[in-house]
Formats: sequence, structure tokens, C-alpha cells
Amino acid sequence: MTESMLTTIKGKLVVSCQALEQEPLHGASIMARMALAAQQGGAAAVRANGLADVVAIQQQVALPVIAIIKRDYPDSEVFITATEREVDELMAARPPMIAMDATDKPRSAGGSLARQVAYCRRQYPDLLLMADIASVAQARQAEQLGFDVIGMTLYCYTEESRGRMLAEQDFAFLREVLAAVSRPVIAEGNVLTPEMAARCLALGCHAVWWAGLLPVRSR
Repeated sequence: MTESMLTTIKGKLVVSCQALEQEPLHGASIMARMALAAQQGGAAAVRANGLADVVAIQQQVALPVIAIIKRDYPDSEVFITATEREVDELMAARPPMIAMDATDKPRSAGGSLARQVAYCRRQYPDLLLMADIASVAQARQAEQLGFDVIGMTLYCYTEESRGRMLAEQDFAFLREVLAAVSRPVIAEGNVLTPEMAARCLALGCHAVWWAGLLPVRSR
């Protein structure tokens, strides 16, 4: 298992460099430049969407990449690395970590999160897995399923959490997640200032994720 990546990002900043097709900065070469800017600014890792972007970023910078594929399926709201198909596509670039939706939304074609995690462990035993969650219960489930990292990526973006802010009540949700799991937790969601990032780390987060360039729809 690529434990060295967890050491690399501990106490540091992860920056997302993502732009969808309809957005003006879309393009692998542009995202690679964004990743270079993130590296020069002191980021410890990058989160990227799509195989082309992951490949271009890995060629441009030495930072480890948290890879995802955002893809819509007509029978499911899950669109962040939603199936084994996306995992296989991303592994052509051999990223050290892949993130996926770990909420309890119904999945495409009757799939299940447990089956997808088991597939990853069987096919890619060295791959680190990040769970994108939106509730404490989902964080606990992700830990039970064997995810290596818990991220509050989808907090504020599910029906139950929409309109919430991570910093509410001195990061109450973050503190609940930290108390509920033993896996490393990455803080994400409207962490807008250095002071907020420092508070997340002081509370016990493994790292802080800043959405440097993201579509409005989701993380």
C-alpha cells in the first residue's frame, strides 16, 4: 500500500484542479499548468478529474494525485468514480489514490460500494482509496469497508446536508467525523482562509483540501 502518500500530505494542503467540458479552463494542458501553480504555491498533492488530466498532471509535477472520474449515469445520482469501469480507466495512469462517492445513494446497475471496494482491493492491492462522504454514518461505513482516507467532500451537496457549511459551530461536523473514525480525515468544504485551514489541522485532520478550481456542481 502506498503509505508514503499519506506521509507526504500529512499536515499539508491538497489542491483540486478540475474543469468540466463546458467550462472555459477545461483541458488537460491547462489543468497541468494549474497543478504546477499549486506545486509552486506549496501544495502537497492534487486532486484531478479524468484520465487525460491525471496523465498530464503527473507528467508536469511531482505531486501525488488523487484521481477521480466524474461521469453521469441515467439510473443513479452517483457520479464520482461511480463504478469499477472508472477505476480501471484511471489505473492506466497508476495514481497512488482514487476517490469515489461513498454516500448511500443507489448506484448504477444495482452496483454497491462494498463490491466496488472489494474489486479495488482484489485488482489493485497497492491503491489507496478515499471515501467522499456527507454524513457521520457514511464515514463509519467507509471505515468498515476498508477505505484508507475519509473526506467530507460531499457534505453540503446531498439532500440531507445541502446548505450546510463545514465551519459551522467551530467545525462541528468535522469534529464528529474525527471522533467517529480512526482513518485519516481530510477536511474539505468552504475552507476559505489560512486560519480556517489551521483550525482544521489543530482539530486533528490529516490534511486540508482546497478547491482551487472546481465546477459548482460538486467536488
